[in-house]
Amino acid sequence: MLLTMFLLGVLYLGFLAVLLTMHVSQMVIILFMGGFMFLQYFFSDKMILRSMGAKIVTESEEPKLHQIVSRLCANADLPMPKIAVVKASMPNAFATGRNQKNAVVAVTTGIMERLDNNELEAVLAHELTHVKNRDMMVMTIATFLSSMAQILVQWLPFFGGGSRDRDSGSNFIVLFLVSLVVWIVSFILIRTLSRYREFAADRGSAIMTGQPSHLVSALKKISGFRVPTVDLRKVEGPVSALFITPAISGSSFMRLFSTHPTLEARIDALQKIEMELEA
Repeated sequence: MLLTMFLLGVLYLGFLAVLLTMHVSQMVIILFMGGFMFLQYFFSDKMILRSMGAKIVTESEEPKLHQIVSRLCANADLPMPKIAVVKASMPNAFATGRNQKNAVVAVTTGIMERLDNNELEAVLAHELTHVKNRDMMVMTIATFLSSMAQILVQWLPFFGGGSRDRDSGSNFIVLFLVSLVVWIVSFILIRTLSRYREFAADRGSAIMTGQPSHLVSALKKISGFRVPTVDLRKVEGPVSALFITPAISGSSFMRLFSTHPTLEARIDALQKIEMELEA
């Protein structure tokens, strides 16, 4: 994860250097980046919950979820997060929020119906590990300039394509190409970082519950589920990295572009952790 973050940092510094070389105003860069990062950092969790149709539930509405999360938080020395439920048949779970005090752990009705209490506890421990590791903040920072590069790729042709000045037109072309390269490379690196954080969250769940086999069982049940044609897949792009399993089957993408490790790799890692705990 450190190596991936380092490579992202190098990539983004290079991107900023190109912007300055192209004589883009430093004030424009600072205001644009600062404003965009402010919105992404403070409002991304609300946008995610809204896009998923997640509803915050009280203890009286979902006592079992609150009891499990409360017990896990006490063991992990974490503040109690808000709990949300998504009415969807696809079994999945995710965590969001800019820090531990503002975290939200969400589950779908499908996962609650499909898993037993031990398996559900293992999944919730996985999501709480994301909270404990501040993964939401890490991924927000990691995706920030990638999102900025994506915006430039999408909108630069509209602003630069009609320029009659040869130098200005050339600058727009160079900036567009650089933004495109940054977007593609950061896309791959962010997916790599996402896969590493999933391994870390799996390990955290195994240690928190003391039963890696429960998460293995849950992952097998979730991954074996046939995703309906119309369901959570419509939000796969920006939100899939938050799910415990990807919203679209990994077979539909090259592993390089997957936000999650393969099921086999995760089970193998959990079995090794189980051997360590037994030893």
